[in-house]
Amino acid sequence: MASGVFLIGGGREPEGVAASHAPFLSACDGPVACFVLEDEDADPGRWAGQLAGAEVRTVLVSKDRPAAPEDLVGAGGVYVAGGWTPGYQEAVCGHGFATALRDSGLPYAGYSAGAAVAAGLALVGGWRFEGVQVCDEDAGEDLEELAVRPGLGLVPFAVDVHATQWGTLTRLAHAVAGGLVPSGVAVDEHTCVEVTGTEVRLHGQGSAYRLGLGTLHVLRP
Repeated sequence: MASGVFLIGGGREPEGVAASHAPFLSACDGPVACFVLEDEDADPGRWAGQLAGAEVRTVLVSKDRPAAPEDLVGAGGVYVAGGWTPGYQEAVCGHGFATALRDSGLPYAGYSAGAAVAAGLALVGGWRFEGVQVCDEDAGEDLEELAVRPGLGLVPFAVDVHATQWGTLTRLAHAVAGGLVPSGVAVDEHTCVEVTGTEVRLHGQGSAYRLGLGTLHVLRP
């Protein structure tokens, strides 16, 4: 199991990026293996910039070139970037990579899509549940109905991101209430939820929201 899991809810403002990434960077001991989905929106330089101060080894992944256990060799931390969440799920959650990552003990950070796929059951998109709108269509990741797919298994709850900014807390609430996932955490932009064993800590500038069936807890800095 990773020595620490850092779930970052997104955001681009430099001070907020620095605040949300600092705990992960402090936990790394060596180069960061940075996994970026290879598509028309790939921007490796952006992610290296968000990991300022670290030695970054970029690994471009896709359906045809998925993440592999050997990509972890020599790494002191693992970072999965943001973008199209279904594509990241397909590229990093199979082919033995998830098992190798859990066994490695390396610190893991996921930004936006990378945070969503850290879950055992990853909520990868959608904006309707049983035909009813539950969040803005623009947050749907090109999917209509809520979609839950196998994730990396680093945390036992589902993760949603851009919570306050995109209104995705309601999507996660419907996923929990509808039995798609047992529980969840929704994370604001410029915010990091750090999970170490059973301990959960919050870093950065925003809030996070823990949902169970019939329960909601707000985490603030």
